[in-house]
Amino acid sequence: MDRVKRNSKLYVGAAFVAILLALGAGQALLDNVSAQANQAPRFEVDPYWPKPMPNNWVLGQTIGLTVDDRDHVWLIHRGNDPGTAGLDRTELAIVTPGSPRVGECCVAAPPVLEFDAAGNLVGSWGGPNKEGGYEWPESNHGVVIDHKGFVWIGGNGPGDSHILKFTRDGKFVAQYGKANARRTQASPADKPAFAANSMDMDNFGRVAKMFIDPKANEAYVSDGYLNHRVAVMDLDTGKIKRMWGAYGEPPTDIALGPYDPAAPPAKQFRNPLHCAEMSVDGLVYACDRPNDRVQIFTKEGKFVKEVFVEKDTRADGSVWDIAFSKDPKQQFLYMADGVNEHVRVFDRASMTELYNFGYGGRQPGMFLGVHSIATDSKGNIYTTETYTGKRLQKFAFKGLGAIPKSGTPPWPTTAAK
Repeated sequence: MDRVKRNSKLYVGAAFVAILLALGAGQALLDNVSAQANQAPRFEVDPYWPKPMPNNWVLGQTIGLTVDDRDHVWLIHRGNDPGTAGLDRTELAIVTPGSPRVGECCVAAPPVLEFDAAGNLVGSWGGPNKEGGYEWPESNHGVVIDHKGFVWIGGNGPGDSHILKFTRDGKFVAQYGKANARRTQASPADKPAFAANSMDMDNFGRVAKMFIDPKANEAYVSDGYLNHRVAVMDLDTGKIKRMWGAYGEPPTDIALGPYDPAAPPAKQFRNPLHCAEMSVDGLVYACDRPNDRVQIFTKEGKFVKEVFVEKDTRADGSVWDIAFSKDPKQQFLYMADGVNEHVRVFDRASMTELYNFGYGGRQPGMFLGVHSIATDSKGNIYTTETYTGKRLQKFAFKGLGAIPKSGTPPWPTTAAK
């Protein structure tokens, strides 16, 4: 009997110890999860990237950005465009074609620029072709490199209703859609007018940018400066395979008027619908810029949910562009906000903003019109700026760490030697 009692005590003691160990392991797991939940990717601006360009070249409004499979950074800009999108007269050595040179500085760089990972300029081309063959956009907008090495360019000028495809070195391959397809027939030649048609299966309406899905050989086109849709296009034929508007409904082109933060959420994308980026788990994140929201869809266009970001932001809106972290699950989402002048860092699963960095200004790590955002294979972030910002910046990934204070430029922690 005493032996049974002793054995029972041993069993109870062992069970108690096992429970304590299990609780300890569980608490350790919870502590680890909690620690991870209180961490976020950290970045430092690299003020020495990119390296200086040759020939006194400078950038205009820099409105397209992508990173290829070699970690080469590509951008497209409007330095050669007339008016405020291009260069101010004080930025030009020759103010008007044929006029005398006023000084050494400066010259607009070619529209498409390629930088290697070290920041060296290794490629430059683009612009109208005097011999014909394609119609260069009136105002280029967006650039992406597909899995076969082709370069795709959109445009959001008045008559831009097409997409262009080139080789890496700028050789023309194809044009999908026709320029001026959105022009109304009744408008006079000297004052052309244009009308949206988000149901057109052959042409576009001022494309903002494209995302490439290599597995499906498709491009997700944010057809949103005049039209109001995500259009999915076959990369070989240029044919539109499917499309949708806000909430996954058929797109409409009804004029909504100015955005009102107090009004019910709009049932349609406002212009511009500025991005449509797909994550590794097949969700499509659409930047409904003036509506201050991200709408999330399946690849087939089924609406999943929407997230508002700084909902009281007016003017050009808060949701400009999106990129993802480079861990296998893309745990974090990065967002460019060109009115409030931040890069916002979100936990992608919950779409909770963890913090943001940068604010308005011209120093490294600050922004004026932060427009496009992209990441390379090492997790570094790149941004471009439009309006008077006119530049490309790199933010070096420094690993996970404690969530920093929002709204500060991410300066390097160690002084340069």
